[in-house]
Amino acid sequence: MREIYLSGYNNFVLPFMLGMTFCLVWCFFGAARIIIQLPGSDRKKFFLSLINPKTMAKNIRDWFCDCLFHVKLWKRNKLLGYMHSSIAFGWFMLIVIGHIEVMLYTPDRVHKIWYPIFFRYFVAVTEKTMKGSFFFFLMDFFLLVVLSGIILAIVKRAHSKLFGMRRTTRPSLPDLIGLYSLWCIFPLRLLAEGFTADISGGSFLTKSLNVVLHSFLSDSMNMLPTWWAYSIALGIFMCVLPFSRYMHIPAEILLIPMRNAGIKISSARKGFAKIQVNSCPSCGVCIDACPMGAVKANIKDSTVYLNRQLKRGNSRRIEEISDKCLLCGKCTAVCPVGVEGDKIRIAQRATKQYNLCPDYSNIGTESFKIDYNKNVIGLNKHVSNIENKRVLYFAGCMTALTPVIMKSMTSLLGKAGISYAVMDKDGGICCGRPMMMAGRKEPALEMIAKNTEIIKSSGADILLLSCPICYKVFRESYRLEGIRIMHHTEYLESLISEGRLSLRKNDVRYVYHDPCELGRGCGIYESPRKVISSAGSLVEAGKHHKESICCGGSVGSLSLGFDKRKALTESALTSLTAESPDVIVTACPLCRSTFNRYSDRPVNDIAEIVDKSSL
Repeated sequence: MREIYLSGYNNFVLPFMLGMTFCLVWCFFGAARIIIQLPGSDRKKFFLSLINPKTMAKNIRDWFCDCLFHVKLWKRNKLLGYMHSSIAFGWFMLIVIGHIEVMLYTPDRVHKIWYPIFFRYFVAVTEKTMKGSFFFFLMDFFLLVVLSGIILAIVKRAHSKLFGMRRTTRPSLPDLIGLYSLWCIFPLRLLAEGFTADISGGSFLTKSLNVVLHSFLSDSMNMLPTWWAYSIALGIFMCVLPFSRYMHIPAEILLIPMRNAGIKISSARKGFAKIQVNSCPSCGVCIDACPMGAVKANIKDSTVYLNRQLKRGNSRRIEEISDKCLLCGKCTAVCPVGVEGDKIRIAQRATKQYNLCPDYSNIGTESFKIDYNKNVIGLNKHVSNIENKRVLYFAGCMTALTPVIMKSMTSLLGKAGISYAVMDKDGGICCGRPMMMAGRKEPALEMIAKNTEIIKSSGADILLLSCPICYKVFRESYRLEGIRIMHHTEYLESLISEGRLSLRKNDVRYVYHDPCELGRGCGIYESPRKVISSAGSLVEAGKHHKESICCGGSVGSLSLGFDKRKALTESALTSLTAESPDVIVTACPLCRSTFNRYSDRPVNDIAEIVDKSSL
């Protein structure tokens, strides 16, 4: 028997070797294809990042935090986080320790790729190998960790609510094959190593199982079937991996350095978008996050199912899902691997052919003369961070439809003694963001170019926006060197903190709604809360910050019906009124108008409550 163990090869390794070879070849050519699909500038940026020590350090940190420890899932639900990290990190440690054992105790066989995986079969206990009893313990410990994760995964299939998930994805056939083979791998490994623990050595787990097995089985029983079963399970899993949800394991290894290199989505079905789609683990977190899922709309319109259709190339469903989406960005905010579902949809919309927007080429800046002198109101003479800064206020289309916001803002600017001008007081050009969201990039760029010309010619120091939709596009797509871009929540906070505005605090209970574009889109959460707290008492909604629910009025959707939008608004209002506030406050004209249609209590823009409370 010992001669077999010392031979270093047995035919049962073939299923594993075939599966691993197929998987590696598929992943290699898939990665090469994705890199080739990148624009030349992005490709160069990616390769340069690989030799940048700072970027590589971040890559390594993200590989461990995202791929192995699943930190984001731990923050969302500890049980869900443990389930994923126990399987991922536990399996990683089994592989690492297996290779260490081979290098330490059988270095002459380090070239045999299968050897670390089946080490316990090929090595018999000797005085030398027994010096590795600490590694025996570690192998048993991490095998137990993985098995605990597998047990939780089985429980999750039946009781997902225990893991903080109301809904999970419906697995495809390749997903099911991959799932069941994964569930089999580690119990079969335990059984195989348990059979041979009296010969090859083991620790608390495998030795205990060995005693149990030999208490009712013959010592001469052939243990090869268990090793064959273990190898076959590994082979099946690796063969099905490229066609299942488990492709996210190798895909995320490439996604992280591409993301850290600063590469952006430029196409919906190739390059960086493709690696994002393949990195989707189909965990289903985005299903519960999606506001349409919250009102029991079709959950198959969520990002996880869009990714599945992109893999299959189902153009009709891809277009349908992409057009319906609100582009609220919540799926992107909660995704544990950072799949940008909203940007993939915008890129998909850009593949359509649209008519060009109106021609703005003949509109000169003389049509938008900016005269600050008409608006200067008693400037104070002391110096401050915003003193003597000329403010150009761009209200935007949505604010124009909600004139009370512009009225409140101009009132506050006057009270604070700010030199300002309203760029679009008598009408103007759209910021371009709605066109961007519809995938109409070229018309949007025409608008951006004309607005940039007007703003630069104004001599403004600060560009002030009261619409988050405008604010996001001005921050991301405009090049306004020397001009500070501020949302009115940020600017009002500055005016209050610097003493330019004094507020009378009342006993009104306010709840703040985080607009999608301002919160998840631009990361502004605290400025509006500080401003509101200066005016009254702030309570939080049931879902807030990055979990905030879209108002339902988003211009992001191209096809969502009125009845569905109403249900979304009512869902958001239920969240906002969880703590029985007196007034709902938002910082978006579109959200304000949408909530006002159905709210049973006042809905105000943040500028309104500040204006009412200002002395």
